[in-house]
Amino acid sequence: MSVKGVAIYTFLSENKEEISIQENEEVVIFDENSVDGWVLGENSRGERGLFPKSYVNIIRPRSDSNVTDCSISPAGSLGNDSPHLPSTPNTSINSGQIYDEDYYDDWDDWDDRSTVVDDADHTNTSGTGANGHVYQAQPSSNPNVYYRSKSVPGQDGMASSRKGSMVGRNLNRFSSFVRSGVEAFVLGDVPMMAKIAESYTIEMGTLGPQWKANPRPFVCSIEDPTKQTKFKGIKTYISYRVTPSHTGRPVYRRYKHFDWLYNRLLHKFTVISVPHLPEKQATGRFEEDFIEKRKRRLVLWMNHMTSHPVLSQYEGFEHFLMCADDKQWKLGKRRAEKDEMVGAHFMLTLQIPGEHQDLQDVEERVDNFKTFAKKMDDSVLQLTHVASELVRKHLGGFRKEFQRLGNAFQSISHAFTLDPPYRSEALNNAISHTGRTYENIGEMFAEQPKYDLFQMLDKLSLYQGLLANFPDIIHLQKGAFAKVKESQRMSDEGKMDQDEADGIRKRCRTVGFALQAEMSHFHLQREVDFKDMMQAYLREQIAFYQRVVQQLERTLRMYDGL
Repeated sequence: MSVKGVAIYTFLSENKEEISIQENEEVVIFDENSVDGWVLGENSRGERGLFPKSYVNIIRPRSDSNVTDCSISPAGSLGNDSPHLPSTPNTSINSGQIYDEDYYDDWDDWDDRSTVVDDADHTNTSGTGANGHVYQAQPSSNPNVYYRSKSVPGQDGMASSRKGSMVGRNLNRFSSFVRSGVEAFVLGDVPMMAKIAESYTIEMGTLGPQWKANPRPFVCSIEDPTKQTKFKGIKTYISYRVTPSHTGRPVYRRYKHFDWLYNRLLHKFTVISVPHLPEKQATGRFEEDFIEKRKRRLVLWMNHMTSHPVLSQYEGFEHFLMCADDKQWKLGKRRAEKDEMVGAHFMLTLQIPGEHQDLQDVEERVDNFKTFAKKMDDSVLQLTHVASELVRKHLGGFRKEFQRLGNAFQSISHAFTLDPPYRSEALNNAISHTGRTYENIGEMFAEQPKYDLFQMLDKLSLYQGLLANFPDIIHLQKGAFAKVKESQRMSDEGKMDQDEADGIRKRCRTVGFALQAEMSHFHLQREVDFKDMMQAYLREQIAFYQRVVQQLERTLRMYDGL
């Protein structure tokens, strides 16, 4: 049922799924049940879309309550309505779960609406989180897990009686620490499940924590981008043949399928740097050069996915790679969108080593990685600019200069023919051939970037995306450290039980192990990728200049014996 509300903060939309609202603006909320803290509604200008529930006060009739009922404010407690914003602008909020078909019609017949289950429809047994927040265990679509429901009347007194022992929440409810759910996890507001169906292990390696390797590693090829049409040619798209090595059976995927998978990964794996997809392009997307460039970058994206010990084992990824039946695809897609072990709950799937790690040492290691990542990001950007400028010169300046040189030699040869008694056919032919050789060398320079510089720029683009994720991921660990320090201070002052402070420290260790494992994987993969990139570039450069030398040597031999 729709309800009215008033915006208490200004919110500016960042993508087509959201709408902007202004402070004190009247809005209509179509359904109070939020999805990750977002609600679907309409602003005073008649625009429909998503906005944060915590930015709006819901207006209740006074007959129902003595006061106006407000949604959770930014300084309020974390319940199911806490906003977990996407970490990048193109992140969808449970795509397909709350939209009408025509509201997000890009999915067309490939997507069906999914159903969002209302927590309030179930009767459950209740319990208390480690930080004093009351939750209720309830049935879910997954028989192996139980979820915390929204607070129910009569429980506020229990929570308020322990307010003095609670660690404060961040006032910025849209910081990555809050919206990822890691704050709720560290403070104990995410209850343990009765049984967890998936598990990811972190083990101690020679250089520190690392993800346990996928016991069934595989690779995946992306080939044969083909232009397809539907609706009698009204709609056109590019289809890619995707073939995982462990099945050998190809499936065909469009860019929107990759985009769906990317958004599921962002939603689930809060402490993992998910590589960015190649950008969308509204115009010229069917031109041959763009299709080839996107294919190359999708191949790199897929290589990173299959090499990651955690991402490669994700059930939604397996569904993307293996499902060829339309009906089964829709069922698996809905199942992935209803996955409960996302965000904060993903942290419950992690099995960490028993070794003790001093949190101060972990913090120092994270700071060192932060410094490294910033420097690498700057260096990758610098190399990208230099390589892009070199491409421009290959395609323009170098070709023109060699063509000008070739034309000048041709002009000399032509001049030598103007006085017949003294012209030398052999010399004139050799000089003329020299001119043509340099014209050919100019064309070789123009063609060369597709063999070396384009591949380098593709790899640099992948790493720009990976590095761009780390500030938010590092912020998760920084936020967890801050909560540990605050809880210990409160324990020392007698405002919190030591057991509760120890629980926060223990959960902070989980976040720390996960971040260190991700840092370790990044370094290992970086060494492999940059070694391959540099070797490939140098081999192509050597082969290129060898071809240039061969052209010049053949031309030089024409002057022998003159």
